Amino acid sequence: MQRLLVIHGGGPTAVLNSSLYGVITAGQEQQLQVLGARNGIAGLLKNDFIDLSDRSIQEIKALLQSPGTAIGSSRTPLEQEDYFHLVEQLQRNHFDYVVLSGGNGTMTTSHHLAVACKTAGTEIKVLGIPKTIDNDLIGIDHAPGFLSAANYIRQTVREIAADVISLPIHVCIIELMGRDAGWLTAAAALADQVGGRLAPDLIYVPERPFSMTQFLNDVQAIYTQKHEVVVVVAEGLKQATGQPIVPASFQVGRAVYFGEVGYYLAEQVVKQLGIKARSEKPGLAGRASIATQTARDRHEAVTAGQLAVTAVLAGQTDQMVGLLSDNSAETQYQLIPLANIAQQTRQLPEHFINSAGNGITPAYAQWLGARLTDTPLSTIVNFN
Repeated sequence: MQRLLVIHGGGPTAVLNSSLYGVITAGQEQQLQVLGARNGIAGLLKNDFIDLSDRSIQEIKALLQSPGTAIGSSRTPLEQEDYFHLVEQLQRNHFDYVVLSGGNGTMTTSHHLAVACKTAGTEIKVLGIPKTIDNDLIGIDHAPGFLSAANYIRQTVREIAADVISLPIHVCIIELMGRDAGWLTAAAALADQVGGRLAPDLIYVPERPFSMTQFLNDVQAIYTQKHEVVVVVAEGLKQATGQPIVPASFQVGRAVYFGEVGYYLAEQVVKQLGIKARSEKPGLAGRASIATQTARDRHEAVTAGQLAVTAVLAGQTDQMVGLLSDNSAETQYQLIPLANIAQQTRQLPEHFINSAGNGITPAYAQWLGARLTDTPLSTIVNFN
Protein backbone atom coordinates (compact mmCIF):
# COMPACT_ATOMS: atom_id res chain seq x y z
CA MET A 1 0.00 0.00 0.00
CA GLN A 2 1.33 3.42 -0.94
CA ARG A 3 1.84 5.95 1.86
CA LEU A 4 1.01 9.64 1.94
CA LEU A 5 2.20 12.09 4.61
CA VAL A 6 0.28 15.28 5.38
CA ILE A 7 2.02 18.13 7.19
CA HIS A 8 0.57 21.35 8.63
CA GLY A 9 2.67 24.49 8.99
CA GLY A 10 2.14 27.87 10.62
CA GLY A 11 -0.96 29.16 12.37
CA PRO A 12 -4.21 27.16 12.19
CA THR A 13 -7.43 28.48 10.64
CA ALA A 14 -11.14 27.73 10.87
CA VAL A 15 -10.86 25.43 7.83
CA LEU A 16 -7.39 23.87 8.07
CA ASN A 17 -9.01 20.68 9.36
CA SER A 18 -11.36 20.82 6.37
CA SER A 19 -8.36 20.53 4.06
CA LEU A 20 -7.20 17.63 6.21
CA TYR A 21 -10.65 16.06 5.72
CA GLY A 22 -10.18 16.40 1.96
CA VAL A 23 -6.77 14.74 2.08
CA ILE A 24 -7.96 11.84 4.26
CA THR A 25 -11.12 11.10 2.28
CA ALA A 26 -9.33 11.31 -1.07
CA GLY A 27 -6.59 9.07 0.29
CA GLN A 28 -9.13 6.52 1.47
CA GLU A 29 -10.80 6.48 -1.94
CA GLN A 30 -7.44 5.74 -3.55
CA GLN A 31 -6.58 3.12 -0.91
CA LEU A 32 -3.58 5.05 0.39
CA GLN A 33 -2.25 4.85 3.92
CA VAL A 34 -2.49 8.43 5.15
CA LEU A 35 -0.35 9.59 8.05
CA GLY A 36 0.05 13.01 9.63
CA ALA A 37 3.30 14.52 10.88
CA ARG A 38 2.71 15.28 14.56
CA ASN A 39 3.15 19.02 15.17
CA GLY A 40 4.18 19.91 11.65
CA ILE A 41 7.57 19.50 10.05
CA ALA A 42 8.95 18.77 13.52
CA GLY A 43 7.08 15.45 13.40
CA LEU A 44 8.93 14.42 10.25
CA LEU A 45 12.26 15.46 11.75
CA LYS A 46 11.52 13.39 14.87
CA ASN A 47 9.97 10.44 13.04
CA ASP A 48 6.70 11.06 14.88
CA PHE A 49 3.55 10.26 12.89
CA ILE A 50 -0.20 9.84 13.43
CA ASP A 51 -2.04 7.16 11.49
CA LEU A 52 -5.12 8.79 9.97
CA SER A 53 -6.34 5.89 7.84
CA ASP A 54 -8.10 4.00 10.60
CA ARG A 55 -10.14 6.90 12.00
CA SER A 56 -13.89 6.48 12.32
CA ILE A 57 -16.31 8.13 9.92
CA GLN A 58 -17.57 10.29 12.80
CA GLU A 59 -14.07 11.51 13.66
CA ILE A 60 -13.24 12.38 10.07
CA LYS A 61 -16.53 14.17 9.46
CA ALA A 62 -16.09 16.18 12.68
CA LEU A 63 -12.97 17.76 11.14
CA LEU A 64 -15.26 19.94 9.03
CA GLN A 65 -16.47 21.79 12.13
CA SER A 66 -13.28 21.70 14.17
CA PRO A 67 -10.97 24.73 14.56
CA GLY A 68 -7.20 24.51 14.88
CA THR A 69 -5.42 21.45 13.51
CA ALA A 70 -6.09 17.88 14.59
CA ILE A 71 -2.49 16.83 13.88
CA GLY A 72 -0.67 19.90 15.18
CA SER A 73 1.51 22.46 13.45
CA SER A 74 4.84 24.21 13.94
CA ARG A 75 7.08 27.03 12.78
CA THR A 76 10.24 24.94 12.87
CA PRO A 77 13.10 26.86 11.19
CA LEU A 78 15.03 24.82 8.62
CA GLU A 79 18.51 25.17 7.17
CA GLN A 80 19.43 23.89 3.72
CA GLU A 81 21.13 20.79 5.12
CA ASP A 82 17.96 19.86 7.00
CA TYR A 83 16.19 19.02 3.74
CA PHE A 84 18.50 16.11 3.02
CA HIS A 85 17.63 14.72 6.45
CA LEU A 86 13.92 15.17 5.68
CA VAL A 87 14.33 13.20 2.45
CA GLU A 88 16.10 10.43 4.36
CA GLN A 89 13.23 10.32 6.83
CA LEU A 90 10.69 10.07 4.02
CA GLN A 91 12.61 7.23 2.39
CA ARG A 92 13.17 5.42 5.69
CA ASN A 93 9.41 5.47 6.34
CA HIS A 94 8.54 4.49 2.76
CA PHE A 95 6.46 7.59 1.95
CA ASP A 96 5.51 8.00 -1.68
CA TYR A 97 3.73 11.36 -1.41
CA VAL A 98 3.84 14.46 0.80
CA VAL A 99 1.27 17.27 0.96
CA LEU A 100 1.88 20.36 3.08
CA SER A 101 -0.78 22.90 4.11
CA GLY A 102 0.36 26.39 4.97
CA GLY A 103 1.22 29.93 3.96
CA ASN A 104 4.34 31.60 2.58
CA GLY A 105 6.80 29.85 4.87
CA THR A 106 5.28 26.42 4.34
CA MET A 107 5.11 26.83 0.57
CA THR A 108 8.79 27.78 0.59
CA THR A 109 9.51 24.64 2.64
CA SER A 110 7.42 22.59 0.19
CA HIS A 111 9.45 23.88 -2.76
CA HIS A 112 12.79 23.15 -1.12
CA LEU A 113 11.60 19.69 -0.09
CA ALA A 114 10.41 18.90 -3.61
CA VAL A 115 13.76 19.98 -5.03
CA ALA A 116 15.64 17.93 -2.42
CA CYS A 117 13.57 14.83 -3.24
CA LYS A 118 14.34 15.23 -6.94
CA THR A 119 18.03 15.96 -6.30
CA ALA A 120 18.28 12.80 -4.20
CA GLY A 121 16.90 10.80 -7.11
CA THR A 122 13.70 9.74 -5.34
CA GLU A 123 10.23 9.36 -6.85
CA ILE A 124 8.59 11.13 -3.87
CA LYS A 125 6.04 13.72 -4.99
CA VAL A 126 5.47 16.92 -2.99
CA LEU A 127 2.47 19.25 -3.27
CA GLY A 128 1.29 22.35 -1.41
CA ILE A 129 -2.20 23.21 -0.15
CA PRO A 130 -2.69 26.96 0.46
CA LYS A 131 -3.69 27.99 3.97
CA THR A 132 -3.55 31.47 5.43
CA ILE A 133 -5.85 34.03 6.99
CA ASP A 134 -3.48 36.76 5.73
CA ASN A 135 -4.29 35.94 2.07
CA ASP A 136 -0.73 36.88 1.13
CA LEU A 137 0.11 33.96 -1.20
CA ILE A 138 0.77 35.21 -4.71
CA GLY A 139 -0.76 33.77 -7.86
CA ILE A 140 -4.19 33.06 -6.35
CA ASP A 141 -7.38 34.97 -5.67
CA HIS A 142 -7.71 33.89 -2.05
CA ALA A 143 -6.58 31.11 0.24
CA PRO A 144 -8.64 28.71 2.38
CA GLY A 145 -8.88 30.25 5.83
CA PHE A 146 -9.08 33.85 4.67
CA LEU A 147 -12.82 34.12 4.02
CA SER A 148 -13.80 32.76 7.44
CA ALA A 149 -11.32 35.08 9.18
CA ALA A 150 -12.55 38.03 7.11
CA ASN A 151 -16.13 37.20 8.05
CA TYR A 152 -15.14 37.16 11.73
CA ILE A 153 -13.42 40.54 11.38
CA ARG A 154 -16.33 42.34 9.75
CA GLN A 155 -18.81 40.90 12.25
CA THR A 156 -16.62 41.68 15.28
CA VAL A 157 -15.74 45.21 14.18
CA ARG A 158 -19.44 45.80 13.51
CA GLU A 159 -20.32 44.78 17.05
CA ILE A 160 -17.51 46.82 18.63
CA ALA A 161 -18.65 49.85 16.62
CA ALA A 162 -22.19 49.35 17.94
CA ASP A 163 -20.79 49.46 21.48
CA VAL A 164 -18.75 52.59 20.80
CA ILE A 165 -21.63 54.57 19.29
CA SER A 166 -23.86 53.51 22.19
CA LEU A 167 -21.55 55.37 24.59
CA PRO A 168 -19.75 57.96 22.43
CA ILE A 169 -16.96 59.09 24.74
CA HIS A 170 -13.75 57.56 23.47
CA VAL A 171 -11.49 56.27 20.73
CA CYS A 172 -11.38 52.51 20.19
CA ILE A 173 -8.42 51.05 18.33
CA ILE A 174 -8.78 47.48 17.05
CA GLU A 175 -5.55 45.65 16.21
CA LEU A 176 -5.83 42.85 13.67
CA MET A 177 -3.44 40.22 12.33
CA GLY A 178 -1.34 40.95 9.25
CA ARG A 179 2.41 41.53 9.50
CA ASP A 180 3.12 42.35 5.86
CA ALA A 181 -0.23 42.43 4.07
CA GLY A 182 -3.51 44.17 4.84
CA TRP A 183 -6.04 41.83 3.23
CA LEU A 184 -7.54 40.81 6.58
CA THR A 185 -7.43 44.26 8.17
CA ALA A 186 -9.19 45.67 5.12
CA ALA A 187 -12.10 43.29 5.74
CA ALA A 188 -13.18 45.63 8.55
CA ALA A 189 -14.40 47.99 5.83
CA LEU A 190 -17.34 45.61 5.31
CA ALA A 191 -18.57 46.01 8.90
CA ASP A 192 -21.27 48.28 7.47
CA GLN A 193 -21.80 47.77 3.77
CA VAL A 194 -24.08 50.81 3.44
CA GLY A 195 -21.44 53.16 4.85
CA GLY A 196 -23.24 53.95 8.09
CA ARG A 197 -21.93 54.47 11.62
CA LEU A 198 -21.02 50.81 12.11
CA ALA A 199 -18.15 51.09 9.64
CA PRO A 200 -14.72 51.94 11.10
CA ASP A 201 -13.73 55.57 10.73
CA LEU A 202 -10.10 54.84 9.94
CA ILE A 203 -8.22 51.78 8.62
CA TYR A 204 -4.43 51.56 8.41
CA VAL A 205 -2.70 48.71 6.54
CA PRO A 206 1.03 47.79 6.36
CA GLU A 207 1.24 48.52 2.62
CA ARG A 208 1.44 52.25 3.39
CA PRO A 209 4.06 53.91 5.63
CA PHE A 210 2.46 54.96 8.91
CA SER A 211 2.67 58.59 10.01
CA MET A 212 1.97 59.26 13.70
CA THR A 213 1.29 62.91 12.92
CA GLN A 214 -1.32 62.05 10.30
CA PHE A 215 -2.87 59.44 12.57
CA LEU A 216 -3.30 61.86 15.47
CA ASN A 217 -4.69 64.54 13.13
CA ASP A 218 -7.15 62.03 11.65
CA VAL A 219 -8.33 60.93 15.09
CA GLN A 220 -8.66 64.48 16.40
CA ALA A 221 -10.71 65.60 13.39
CA ILE A 222 -13.20 62.74 13.69
CA TYR A 223 -13.45 62.98 17.47
CA THR A 224 -14.15 66.72 17.26
CA GLN A 225 -16.98 65.96 14.85
CA LYS A 226 -18.76 63.14 16.66
CA HIS A 227 -16.95 62.31 19.97
CA GLU A 228 -16.39 58.70 18.97
CA VAL A 229 -13.78 57.07 16.75
CA VAL A 230 -13.33 53.46 15.66
CA VAL A 231 -9.87 52.77 14.26
CA VAL A 232 -8.68 49.48 12.76
CA VAL A 233 -4.95 48.85 12.40
CA ALA A 234 -2.79 45.98 11.20
CA GLU A 235 -0.23 44.54 13.60
CA GLY A 236 2.51 45.09 11.00
CA LEU A 237 2.33 48.88 10.64
CA LYS A 238 5.71 50.34 9.73
CA GLN A 239 7.32 53.75 9.54
CA ALA A 240 8.60 55.21 6.27
CA THR A 241 12.01 53.75 7.20
CA GLY A 242 10.53 50.24 7.18
CA GLN A 243 10.86 49.87 10.93
CA PRO A 244 7.81 48.78 13.00
CA ILE A 245 6.07 51.69 14.71
CA VAL A 246 6.36 49.95 18.09
CA PRO A 247 9.83 49.39 19.63
CA ALA A 248 11.05 45.81 20.03
CA SER A 249 10.19 44.28 23.40
CA PHE A 250 12.53 41.27 23.36
CA GLN A 251 14.33 38.84 21.05
CA VAL A 252 14.68 35.05 21.03
CA GLY A 253 17.27 33.82 18.54
CA ARG A 254 16.42 35.35 15.16
CA ALA A 255 12.85 36.17 16.18
CA VAL A 256 12.21 39.75 17.32
CA TYR A 257 9.02 40.50 19.25
CA PHE A 258 7.43 43.93 19.16
CA GLY A 259 4.85 45.49 21.45
CA GLU A 260 1.16 45.65 20.64
CA VAL A 261 0.32 48.27 18.03
CA GLY A 262 -3.23 48.88 19.27
CA TYR A 263 -2.16 49.49 22.86
CA TYR A 264 0.71 51.74 21.74
CA LEU A 265 -1.54 53.89 19.55
CA ALA A 266 -4.23 54.16 22.23
CA GLU A 267 -1.52 55.34 24.62
CA GLN A 268 -0.43 58.02 22.15
CA VAL A 269 -4.03 59.26 21.76
CA VAL A 270 -4.33 59.65 25.53
CA LYS A 271 -0.93 61.30 25.99
CA GLN A 272 -0.87 63.60 22.98
CA LEU A 273 -4.55 64.38 22.40
CA GLY A 274 -5.93 64.03 25.91
CA ILE A 275 -8.77 61.83 24.67
CA LYS A 276 -9.90 58.66 26.38
CA ALA A 277 -8.83 55.67 24.31
CA ARG A 278 -8.73 51.90 24.55
CA SER A 279 -7.51 49.05 22.40
CA GLU A 280 -9.02 45.71 21.45
CA LYS A 281 -7.22 42.73 19.92
CA PRO A 282 -9.30 39.75 18.73
CA GLY A 283 -6.07 37.85 17.99
CA LEU A 284 -6.46 34.08 17.88
CA ALA A 285 -10.24 34.34 18.28
CA GLY A 286 -10.46 35.58 14.71
CA ARG A 287 -8.28 32.77 13.43
CA ALA A 288 -10.15 29.92 15.06
CA SER A 289 -13.83 30.89 15.05
CA ILE A 290 -16.05 28.10 13.76
CA ALA A 291 -19.08 30.29 14.45
CA THR A 292 -18.05 32.53 11.55
CA GLN A 293 -16.70 29.78 9.28
CA THR A 294 -18.16 30.29 5.81
CA ALA A 295 -19.59 27.48 3.68
CA ARG A 296 -17.54 28.59 0.67
CA ASP A 297 -14.33 28.60 2.68
CA ARG A 298 -15.02 25.11 4.03
CA HIS A 299 -15.88 23.74 0.59
CA GLU A 300 -12.78 25.26 -0.99
CA ALA A 301 -10.55 23.88 1.77
CA VAL A 302 -11.94 20.37 1.29
CA THR A 303 -11.59 20.59 -2.49
CA ALA A 304 -8.00 21.85 -2.25
CA GLY A 305 -7.11 18.87 -0.05
CA GLN A 306 -8.73 16.41 -2.41
CA LEU A 307 -7.12 17.92 -5.51
CA ALA A 308 -3.69 17.81 -3.88
CA VAL A 309 -4.02 14.04 -3.47
CA THR A 310 -5.29 13.66 -7.04
CA ALA A 311 -2.35 15.70 -8.34
CA VAL A 312 0.43 13.76 -6.59
CA LEU A 313 -1.10 10.47 -7.67
CA ALA A 314 -0.99 11.78 -11.24
CA GLY A 315 2.74 12.42 -10.86
CA GLN A 316 2.65 16.16 -10.14
CA THR A 317 5.25 17.59 -7.79
CA ASP A 318 6.64 20.99 -6.69
CA GLN A 319 3.20 22.55 -7.26
CA MET A 320 0.50 24.23 -5.16
CA VAL A 321 -3.27 23.96 -5.60
CA GLY A 322 -4.30 27.51 -6.55
CA LEU A 323 -7.76 29.03 -6.11
CA LEU A 324 -8.92 31.45 -8.81
CA SER A 325 -12.16 33.43 -9.06
CA ASP A 326 -13.95 35.85 -11.35
CA ASN A 327 -16.04 37.56 -8.63
CA SER A 328 -18.67 34.85 -8.84
CA ALA A 329 -19.65 32.07 -6.48
CA GLU A 330 -17.66 29.68 -8.65
CA THR A 331 -14.05 28.87 -7.82
CA GLN A 332 -11.58 27.52 -10.33
CA TYR A 333 -8.56 25.47 -9.30
CA GLN A 334 -5.18 25.40 -10.99
CA LEU A 335 -1.77 23.99 -10.12
CA ILE A 336 0.87 26.71 -9.67
CA PRO A 337 4.64 26.01 -9.56
CA LEU A 338 5.92 26.42 -6.01
CA ALA A 339 9.01 28.15 -7.39
CA ASN A 340 6.73 31.06 -8.39
CA ILE A 341 5.34 31.35 -4.86
CA ALA A 342 8.23 30.68 -2.48
CA GLN A 343 9.51 33.61 -0.41
CA GLN A 344 7.09 36.13 -1.91
CA THR A 345 4.30 38.17 -0.33
CA ARG A 346 1.11 39.29 -2.06
CA GLN A 347 0.09 42.69 -0.76
CA LEU A 348 -3.05 44.76 -1.22
CA PRO A 349 -2.97 46.49 -4.62
CA GLU A 350 -2.95 50.28 -4.61
CA HIS A 351 -6.50 50.62 -5.90
CA PHE A 352 -7.82 48.94 -2.73
CA ILE A 353 -6.32 51.67 -0.46
CA ASN A 354 -7.61 55.25 -0.41
CA SER A 355 -5.35 58.14 -1.40
CA ALA A 356 -4.94 59.32 2.19
CA GLY A 357 -3.75 55.88 3.30
CA ASN A 358 -6.29 55.78 6.13
CA GLY A 359 -9.10 53.79 4.56
CA ILE A 360 -10.19 51.15 2.07
CA THR A 361 -11.82 51.85 -1.30
CA PRO A 362 -15.21 50.55 -2.51
CA ALA A 363 -13.30 48.36 -4.98
CA TYR A 364 -12.03 46.18 -2.14
CA ALA A 365 -15.47 46.02 -0.51
CA GLN A 366 -16.90 44.88 -3.84
CA TRP A 367 -14.15 42.28 -4.26
CA LEU A 368 -14.58 40.74 -0.81
CA GLY A 369 -18.36 41.17 -0.71
CA ALA A 370 -18.69 38.99 -3.80
CA ARG A 371 -16.97 36.19 -1.88
CA LEU A 372 -19.02 36.48 1.32
CA THR A 373 -22.50 36.35 -0.15
CA ASP A 374 -23.40 33.28 1.93
CA THR A 375 -22.73 35.03 5.28
CA PRO A 376 -25.07 37.99 5.94
CA LEU A 377 -24.14 40.59 8.54
CA SER A 378 -25.72 40.46 11.98
CA THR A 379 -28.67 42.78 12.65
CA ILE A 380 -27.95 45.78 14.88
CA VAL A 381 -30.63 48.33 15.80
CA ASN A 382 -29.85 51.88 16.91
CA PHE A 383 -32.55 54.54 17.23
CA ASN A 384 -30.17 57.29 18.36
